[in-house]
Amino acid sequence: MAADEAKELRRGWTTGACATAAAKAAYTALLTGRFPDPIEITLPKGARADFVLTQHRIEGWEATASITKDAGDDPDVTHGALITSTVRLLPSGSGVCFKAGAGVGTVTRPGLPIPPGEPAINPVPRQMMQNAIQEAASQFGGTGDVEIEIAIPGGQDLALKTMNPRLGIVGGLSVLGTTGIVRPFSCAAWIASIHRGIDVARAAGLEHVAGATGSASEDAIRHRYHLDEAAYLDMGDFAGGLLKYLRSHPVPRLTLSGGFAKFTKLAHGALDLHSARSSVNFSFLKTLLEDSGAPRSLISMTDTANTAKEVLDAALGEQVDLSTPLARRAKTAVREILRDAPIEVEILICDRSGNVLGECSFDS
Repeated sequence: MAADEAKELRRGWTTGACATAAAKAAYTALLTGRFPDPIEITLPKGARADFVLTQHRIEGWEATASITKDAGDDPDVTHGALITSTVRLLPSGSGVCFKAGAGVGTVTRPGLPIPPGEPAINPVPRQMMQNAIQEAASQFGGTGDVEIEIAIPGGQDLALKTMNPRLGIVGGLSVLGTTGIVRPFSCAAWIASIHRGIDVARAAGLEHVAGATGSASEDAIRHRYHLDEAAYLDMGDFAGGLLKYLRSHPVPRLTLSGGFAKFTKLAHGALDLHSARSSVNFSFLKTLLEDSGAPRSLISMTDTANTAKEVLDAALGEQVDLSTPLARRAKTAVREILRDAPIEVEILICDRSGNVLGECSFDS
């Protein structure tokens, strides 16, 4: 293994951890007249972490501190973003209140951990900030009654690269994190987003949701149906994460759309469709061709084929429909995962332009 391949990926910090550190630094400055830099906070599991301030200022009863988010080696859209907390003193007994500043979204749909109308600051970051404020109050003699306004400059544009618009979070990003630490290339965050998408769809009373492996296959669904934006679940490669959650949180109708290769994996039982974590079974494709009555020359070419697309193109050249039987087998595999959940399933197999090559409808 090459040295760069063996190198351990560097962890980073969540937006929640950065916002907490900035809020604690700002509140400490209000109580003492100076900004601690670096500022130390306690993470949810008890570890301590230091953060260096990028900017800070104090004006009367208001102080602002900013931290540049370091997501480590994770491809996080907020890596390098400025996370800013402005803390304002409130009358005794007010507690800790939260406000969405520029670039932080507001929740508009039910089904998320935060109710509609509230800033999109998740429960764990809120608790982290409350604890940090109380810690500073105890140390420096404050009451702990403050308003914390979180801002992320450019967050409204960055949010377009996330699931926030579909989840009904408008105006910007969410302040997230359950541990304070970003673990590089973690699948857990994506799967958690899928789960929250299902929660939102159910809370909105939607009866038809859709999961696609990519934008082209999602376009195929959009051309066929006029679904609420919250119905589109960003499944990507995580078919298992979507289907297992739907099994216990059912929605009456489910359309799944994807490319031939990825749904070949799904039909053969794969739950993670990423090329690094599952592979196409060519013996399975060979069986599909045999069941379709394909010519012997087409069947035998699967022994030397390099990709599923190669097999598909050869079948199309021989005018053999391989996508429809694949859709039927994929539906069977999906039903096995869903078990007895009351969900009708539709499968669409698409090409890279979003054209439907084969399907298995709800009533098939």
